[in-house]
Amino acid sequence: MALILCTTLGHSLIPPDQRHSAIAPSDPTHTRPNATSQFLLAHNKARSEVGVGPLQWSKKLAMDTSLLVRYQRDKKSCQFTDMSSTKYGMNQLWASGIPVTPQAAVESWVEKKKYYNHVNNTCAPQHNCGVYKQVVWRNSTEVGCAQAKCSKDHVTLTICLYYPPGNVIEQKPY
Repeated sequence: MALILCTTLGHSLIPPDQRHSAIAPSDPTHTRPNATSQFLLAHNKARSEVGVGPLQWSKKLAMDTSLLVRYQRDKKSCQFTDMSSTKYGMNQLWASGIPVTPQAAVESWVEKKKYYNHVNNTCAPQHNCGVYKQVVWRNSTEVGCAQAKCSKDHVTLTICLYYPPGNVIEQKPY
């Protein structure tokens, strides 16, 4: 079993020359209503615990994320995406050998709260709190998420995009 967490602030969703190969599924968000609810409820539970207002589900971000996870699955062997030049915030989860529900993915990011010191706006050494901070970032108001299952190594890739992005240097999330 392996879980790897990552958060970044930038991206180019799909290279222009590859956009036509990422054909949209019949459900354009690539998430079932149950999955959408799980993603949103888990995010908003964590946000309410620190006094931050709820996120709204964005069909546009969900569509972008759906295209992105399928591109990563089909063209990049389910590797993390480079989001270094995006206008969105992003959390990613790569899991191998275990099934990952949308709720479990978000909860894995929220678990990083135990390493975050809000008073000093710091993270414990050897830990990544950015995924948690993005979930609860006060100024982020929209989210869209999707998952892709990769047959190789039974991998699940989960990605959520946030707008406006969080994790602004030297700012507290709430």
